[in-house]
Amino acid sequence: MLPCPELIFVPPRFDAYRAVSQQIHAIFAEHTPLIEPLSLDEAYLDVTANLQGIPVATTIAEMIRAKIKSETGLTASAGVSYNKFLAKLASGQNKPDGLFVITPKLGPAFIEALPVRKFHGVGPATTDKMARLGIKTGGDLRAQSLASLEEKFGKAGPYYYWIARGIDERPVRADRERKSVGAEDTFASDLFDLESARKELAPLVGKVWRYCAERSINGRTVTLKVKFADFQQITRSRTIGGVIETETDLATISVTLLEQVFPVTKGIRLLGVTLSSLSGTRAEPDRQMSLMI
Repeated sequence: MLPCPELIFVPPRFDAYRAVSQQIHAIFAEHTPLIEPLSLDEAYLDVTANLQGIPVATTIAEMIRAKIKSETGLTASAGVSYNKFLAKLASGQNKPDGLFVITPKLGPAFIEALPVRKFHGVGPATTDKMARLGIKTGGDLRAQSLASLEEKFGKAGPYYYWIARGIDERPVRADRERKSVGAEDTFASDLFDLESARKELAPLVGKVWRYCAERSINGRTVTLKVKFADFQQITRSRTIGGVIETETDLATISVTLLEQVFPVTKGIRLLGVTLSSLSGTRAEPDRQMSLMI
């Protein structure tokens, strides 16, 4: 680690972030009540039957981007398509301050040429596994049978099968309450000692806490997930009387649960931390939609 004596740590301004987020969501609400927030700065909108009767989703995306710029001074990127999966892909094509549209005619060819590592829902570990199976692009994925994908990827198999064909039937669901917040990571090398596991656990705790802090969410139950190299999976949980009030408290409980797992007789492939029994501001799950800003 290199020293950085001039480094200045600036505390996050969550109140300011939330205030601007509310401004932006008010702009969304001028067009549709079907809004699924992904985070403070992302959301998914179903504009099929929009409030202003505008026939073209691209026009709505352009109007929203322009108003965000005029009212907040911020740029916004948007993706427009005929289902959630493709809208999510489209939203990342022309960042920052861009707009990309995937039409039904363009969809199949776009998916066929796209590397699977860019697919929403395909993480680094799955990308590596697919590569070992010769699946590197959407076209390669589409060539796989449903039975083969179910055998190799379990419950995720049908999802991969249909998105490779540009099919995503999930509806936009606004105001669905999230029951838990979690983060996990799969490691390139298995973990065998407690200290290494603690180091890998720390960023997961931080990710969960940041998500909760941004939304003023608290929880009472911490669950540790451990998956070993042979794919055996175990969990350890603890529920406290009140809510967990600080990241330090969340970290302490998570490490205590981790210590219960050691010593181990086989390598740890994955660790995960989940906070549940939530209270506070309503949280939204990770979702996609036909118009993404």
